[in-house]
Amino acid sequence: MDIFQMERSGSSTFVLIGEVAKDNGTGEVAENVTTPSGTESEDKHPSGTESMVVDKLLGGLLATGFDEESCISRYQATSYRKTSPHKPSAYLVSKLRKYEDLHKRCGPNTESYKRALKKLSSSHINGTTDCNYIVWTPSNGLGNRIISMASSFLYAVLTNRVLLVDHGTDMAGIFCEPFPNTSWLLPMDFPLTNQFYSLQPGNAHSYGHLLKINNMNISTVSQPPSFLHIYLAYNYDKHDKLFFQDQNQGFLQKVPWLILKSDQYFVPYLFLIPSFQQELGKLFPDKETVFHHLVRYLFHPSNQAWGLITRFYRAYLASADQKIGLQVRVFDRKASPVNVVLEQILGCIKKEKLLPQVDEQKPIASPSKNQTLRAITIASLYPEYYERIKSMYWMKPTVNGDVIGVYQPSHEEVQHFGNNIHNMKAWAEISILSLSDILVTSSWSTFGYVAQGLGGLKPWILYVPAGNQPTDQPCPRGMSMEPCFHFPPDYHRVSNTRQRLDTGSLVPHVRQCEDASKGIKLFNAKQL
Repeated sequence: MDIFQMERSGSSTFVLIGEVAKDNGTGEVAENVTTPSGTESEDKHPSGTESMVVDKLLGGLLATGFDEESCISRYQATSYRKTSPHKPSAYLVSKLRKYEDLHKRCGPNTESYKRALKKLSSSHINGTTDCNYIVWTPSNGLGNRIISMASSFLYAVLTNRVLLVDHGTDMAGIFCEPFPNTSWLLPMDFPLTNQFYSLQPGNAHSYGHLLKINNMNISTVSQPPSFLHIYLAYNYDKHDKLFFQDQNQGFLQKVPWLILKSDQYFVPYLFLIPSFQQELGKLFPDKETVFHHLVRYLFHPSNQAWGLITRFYRAYLASADQKIGLQVRVFDRKASPVNVVLEQILGCIKKEKLLPQVDEQKPIASPSKNQTLRAITIASLYPEYYERIKSMYWMKPTVNGDVIGVYQPSHEEVQHFGNNIHNMKAWAEISILSLSDILVTSSWSTFGYVAQGLGGLKPWILYVPAGNQPTDQPCPRGMSMEPCFHFPPDYHRVSNTRQRLDTGSLVPHVRQCEDASKGIKLFNAKQL
């Protein structure tokens, strides 16, 4: 049995024959699902019959020099998606090649890395070091981890640091290595690993604590320490938030090792730090493509994960004329009952005309030679939404004769933290959603943020109602494909008073999120 559960309902049974699924009952899904030719040929698009030139390197975003068999998805994934209109700037491409050289020189087991490790035994640092590092440590679910790793990488690029990541056992084997001829994985014998679990607000080794005991004046610290903890998770305190003050960045540059814990996409606030703004402007002329480029550069499904993705695609999506992704994240099932969420989903589908309505009068659709096959993939922890939508399109034909296939890769019921198989399936489902032509994501969901970034899609944002009534606006269209920074610092200190931050008055491209009133995100200022 594949890791994805094959769904059965009534007389409509999907039988997996090799890697092709056929419907033995309703006739309302594709009867001949073909294997995408693009998996063997690099110049074919699996989503269509016409030959297309596939840009394997994504406009120079990806480097050459990898063993392609060790990570098939790195150069093959682009053939499963429509070509992105968003090209990386020449400056970003150049900067990435320079970073790769730095990582190769300073990465694990190099002489520079070994020298830097010796600094950790010193309480303070005298002079400069060959290489400086930022060590990312995990927090919360896979979506949170991906957006915070991407943020940490951008900070590393801006500050000339090397990013090392602690994937532990629950993320082992999910991603490929992103940099050629080196590794970004933190070695298991790293001497500070035993401190990772104590990374919390007020930690004695944190930058926030250092500011606190020095009366918020970092200039009184005579010598920088060999390492500092940077805590930027959702519950960080007012001292930890001072990381984002521009005047503190100079001191941090002198610290060889930063150990970071975050579950946030804190990139938008980097655009508010004056010393980074010019460089960021050159790297990303189009501000709403930051995560799109970062996530496609860093995160490639391992061969095991890619097998899950491509088998599902071939079985259910390859012959569809249109692919729709629906991601439903319910944080509190008691506050958001199943029937109310379903009504919200159906209201979204109807209001935005994402799928055709069913014909309540006719038992069978009129014959047509030009039937459109639409495939909707539902990603949710729960099966009820899938069952209801599948039943709706099985029991009744559509008003325009379109054929609707409804699929759900898995339904775990609960989110399993620290579980490798759960994370593998989550990563596969994120990637499958990213292959959609149309994407609906749930508000506040980092899972959805990653899918829209990978696919370069502006989603319809499904507002999950809290209560017994759906909302009047079930799923407005997002204005940007960037993730939201849910918990930015609320205040700037201005003349010893607290003043609410108005990001729009600082830079036009950082604004309030559509789905989180206190959050901020990046927009293309030209479209505002």
